[in-house]
Amino acid sequence: MKKALLLINGLPPKEKINIEKFDAVYCTDGAYQKALEIGLKPDVVVGDFDSIQDLNIPDVEVLHRPDQDFTDFDKCLAVLKKRDFKSIDVYGATGLEHDHFLGNLTTAIHYKNDMRISFHDDFSVFFFTEKNILIKNTKNKMISLYPFPTAEKVHSKGLFYPLNGMDLDITGRIGTRNHAIEDNVEISYDKGELLVFVSKYLKNGEKSK
Repeated sequence: MKKALLLINGLPPKEKINIEKFDAVYCTDGAYQKALEIGLKPDVVVGDFDSIQDLNIPDVEVLHRPDQDFTDFDKCLAVLKKRDFKSIDVYGATGLEHDHFLGNLTTAIHYKNDMRISFHDDFSVFFFTEKNILIKNTKNKMISLYPFPTAEKVHSKGLFYPLNGMDLDITGRIGTRNHAIEDNVEISYDKGELLVFVSKYLKNGEKSK
């Protein structure tokens, strides 16, 4: 399964990224300079290039996509889908402007059935989950479930506050700030969309290994 790292124009990660597990490194044009600053050498840069004036970048594939009806993040995912990438780790989706963060979530959900998209920042990993999922190495980590906008009949196993067929709604009951009491957490739901956040820190504040 082809896997890509994608850096977009939010807050870049502080942690060092192991690029050896990726088949390619992509970034939006707005994130290109940030990629260089954190030691990433992109293979491909995609966007409308309102942030980069010179398109002649040595040893980098440049894909100019001027269509203003789509964000550069959307354009990157479209390219990755066409090139048959099935797993995408996204960095830089959070921080800075919060409307961009919400927009990034909305963009990602359109590709949910085509690619496994995981967002990473300095605090957590989060993703739109399948209807049934097993998350490993979770004990003592904070787990938050967030309906987008609804998730019906949510069940969980391995969480301190179990969910037994509960309906979650963005305007009502949500499932944030829970934590795992087992090494493996199982989550399932029947209908809707569910965003799962897994903290990179243990309940006592220590960084998870």
